[in-house]
Amino acid sequence: MNTPAPDLLEAIVAATRSRVDAAIAREPRAGLERRALARTVDGQAFEAALSRADRVNVIAECKRRSPSQGVLRAAYDPAAIARGYERAGAAAVSILTEPSFFDGTLAHLDAVRAAVTSPILRKDFMIDEYQLLEARAGGANAILLIVAALDEPTLARLLRAAAALGLAALVEVHSVDECERAMAAGARLLGVNNRNLRTLDVDLAASEAIAARLTNEVIAVSESGIKSATDLQRLARLGYRAFLIGERFMTAPDPGAALSDLLAAISDQFIYDARAGHGQSLALLLNAAQHAAALAQVTPAQQQVPQYLGQQAAAGAYQGVINHSGLKPPDASQYAPQPVDQGAYPTMQMPDVPTRPAPGSASGICVRRRWC
Repeated sequence: MNTPAPDLLEAIVAATRSRVDAAIAREPRAGLERRALARTVDGQAFEAALSRADRVNVIAECKRRSPSQGVLRAAYDPAAIARGYERAGAAAVSILTEPSFFDGTLAHLDAVRAAVTSPILRKDFMIDEYQLLEARAGGANAILLIVAALDEPTLARLLRAAAALGLAALVEVHSVDECERAMAAGARLLGVNNRNLRTLDVDLAASEAIAARLTNEVIAVSESGIKSATDLQRLARLGYRAFLIGERFMTAPDPGAALSDLLAAISDQFIYDARAGHGQSLALLLNAAQHAAALAQVTPAQQQVPQYLGQQAAAGAYQGVINHSGLKPPDASQYAPQPVDQGAYPTMQMPDVPTRPAPGSASGICVRRRWC
């Protein structure tokens, strides 16, 4: 007789219930509520950070361990890691506070809040309003609500409670069915976890499957399994406006430098593909303010930004490419974003360029010594 595989999510939720009960016994709700309401929070700052169109919006995560990989970082200093993320250009910082499976604590949230001004997501398995009060008391701007861990009434109740406390809520889903539940509950920030929390399998196909259900009213975030600039480009084309990345950074010698390198790789890819005539889609991924020096390699003739850059980011991407770079195309007003028929997008006028060389070849275009 086969033994059913253990359900990890069910085990984490059960441990969370015991943890919340113990926390309430130590500090009753009334006392925690007084501490929480004495704190000024800005949930809108988190939503605004994920909405920016002039950069790549990465939520960079701090976590010591994960159930799938074990200890990720033995010498774990979340405050120092968060400072590195902020310097590198993270849109927001995510901090794990779950203790039994991720080695997190609320003290980590306190330390990160004291270290950075960036918006903070408290990442935990939220099942009770008490945890939302903890998040606000700790200085978080946002909390995570996992649809798979909540029934419909609880999800709706926690969404209302978060709004009443001034907290943004990132509602996490893994399937089309969960996406529909989240939308029905009124989620504005939708996180698509490419990791199945019951089996720990990771596949970016989860984000692909849900992409067709995304609407303009929702800010979509792809989570987990994102390793490269190519992954970010692929997901951005599907409509994702922010990306939560943790393990890739936490296993690097310097997490902040790893984030900086990833953002620089996206700028390098933009420059190459702009010269090859593909700037229309990749303009959405450009962090022009952070990589203006790289943009200087694009000639004025190659800055003819199309009228429609896709999604809702036309104006922001245009401003990111043109204003932050300090370079001006001829007759710039001609290329400023205009309301257009999405069935007929104008294209960029590009000179002929060689075919992109294979890595390591000695011919072709050299972009910041990446392909020479």
